[in-house]
Amino acid sequence: MRGPTTGGGGNDATHRINEQIRLTPVRVVDHTGNMLGVIPTIDALRIAVDNGLDLVEVAPNERPPVCRILDYGKFKYEQKRKTHQKTHQIQLKEIRLRPKTGDHDIEFKMKQARQFLEHKDKVKLNVMFRGRENAHHERGREILQQVMAALEDISKVEKPIGMEGGRSMTAVLTPKGG
Repeated sequence: MRGPTTGGGGNDATHRINEQIRLTPVRVVDHTGNMLGVIPTIDALRIAVDNGLDLVEVAPNERPPVCRILDYGKFKYEQKRKTHQKTHQIQLKEIRLRPKTGDHDIEFKMKQARQFLEHKDKVKLNVMFRGRENAHHERGREILQQVMAALEDISKVEKPIGMEGGRSMTAVLTPKGG
């Protein structure tokens, strides 16, 4: 009889395979996904060996236990891939502008912000003032409103326009889906 396919990972304790399955009878699903029904374990094992595959107990708590005929090495690999698939962590991306930033540069920054939002990241819009620019807070507000209006189709406002510190005006946008 064929032994378990060896491979990395510590899933050996979670699934009984081949001769490790002691209970009989078992409910068997073959390698194509067809239900073979409840049959003695020795017969299920024979079918698995004839196909060059393993008999794997996938639902040990059921009565009778559910076993599948499959390539155990491939099965373990798929399980490992599912558990290690990294989920996207939402980040706060910052777009910095100045009151004197030109229209083309603002358009470029909007395109950047759109990419961040499409990637499901938050965007902090920041207009920084220095020296005499502090007298032109209305220009900073106009820039932020222009950017927010251009991105309203894919974003919603998390934090409305407001002064931070005294030298910068900010707003935070989040993607509409999240």
